[in-house]
Amino acid sequence: MDQRDEQEFAEYFAARRDSVRRTAYMLCGDWHRADDLAQTAFVALHRRWRKIRDRAATDAYLRKTLVRASIDESRRPWRRERYVDEMPEPEQAPVRVDEQVATREDLLAGLRKVPPKQRAVLVLRYFEGLDVAGVAKALGCSEGNVKSQTARGLANLRGVLEEVDTRG
Repeated sequence: MDQRDEQEFAEYFAARRDSVRRTAYMLCGDWHRADDLAQTAFVALHRRWRKIRDRAATDAYLRKTLVRASIDESRRPWRRERYVDEMPEPEQAPVRVDEQVATREDLLAGLRKVPPKQRAVLVLRYFEGLDVAGVAKALGCSEGNVKSQTARGLANLRGVLEEVDTRG
């Protein structure tokens, strides 16, 4: 890459890194993994920087790379969650959901329990503000798939949040 391309990439990176990192956090729920995902996406973008003709499409390319990296990471064997009947340590007395204020942490905790593809659709639709067509383009799937993943994701998220409500 020549000096001008490096400068353009550096400016783009500086302008977008915080936003990409926040989106990555919403996808995975862990700041350390979010940093790794954002770095993976920016490295992939850096490799292709000279080949990108339409700079207006850079955000879409970066978003698609980020989501794919998140889904790929969740498929890795060491990242798979294991579900058990009982928690190894005793639970603290639960706080009733109707007696506490709903927080952003509650929502993020609920998102972590939604499958990765559904989580990606929900994040892109409701936090990134993309429409169905935009999400379909970002994920490389049909609009019908986005709609069904959105419906399933919202149902799963509601179920997770209701579980918290019934425990209290």
